[in-house]
Amino acid sequence: MISLNCDVPNKIFVACSGGVDSMVALDFFRNGKKDVTAVYFDHGTPHGANAKSFVESYCDKLQIPLLIKKISREKKKSESPEEFWRNERIGYLNSLPGPVVTGHHLDDAVEWWIFSSLNGLSKLIPSQSKNVIRPFLTTPKKELLSWAKRKNVPFIKDPTNDNVRYARNRIRHKVLPEVLKINPGIHTVVKKKLKSTL
Repeated sequence: MISLNCDVPNKIFVACSGGVDSMVALDFFRNGKKDVTAVYFDHGTPHGANAKSFVESYCDKLQIPLLIKKISREKKKSESPEEFWRNERIGYLNSLPGPVVTGHHLDDAVEWWIFSSLNGLSKLIPSQSKNVIRPFLTTPKKELLSWAKRKNVPFIKDPTNDNVRYARNRIRHKVLPEVLKINPGIHTVVKKKLKSTL
């Protein structure tokens, strides 16, 4: 079951990439009678054009207002691709004139906690930072997948999510399965830590 870890205002922007997490967030709050505007950020990747068309078509069909922004600068040599995309996306979301909901969930929080721990300081994804709110942080991804299946929510998959060249994907596909062998309750551990900060 999807449960929210924070209050969500009536009028919101929903960051929508076309993936299952964001499409469920859009569907969940639209059906919850929120005043929703979808927001798509085009990272300029090969997948970006397909995802943009998918989100545009979905929003047009359901008459959901949609804002689109394309990445506007070159990557610095000192930035990893992930860091570059994240910084540009967050910068745009922070510029919007109202609260922005993202589809981050418990599995994302676990992956970030592992990644940050491996880099010297374990960190939790905050429930809110500036105008960005993450109401699904204590909800496992399987619940979002279940919602998508039950409600027939369409979504597309980004093929780069399987590319273990990127650190986040390497943690998801290589490291996390090993962590679960050592501590099958890692999601419960991180969930408790998240709840202690709310």
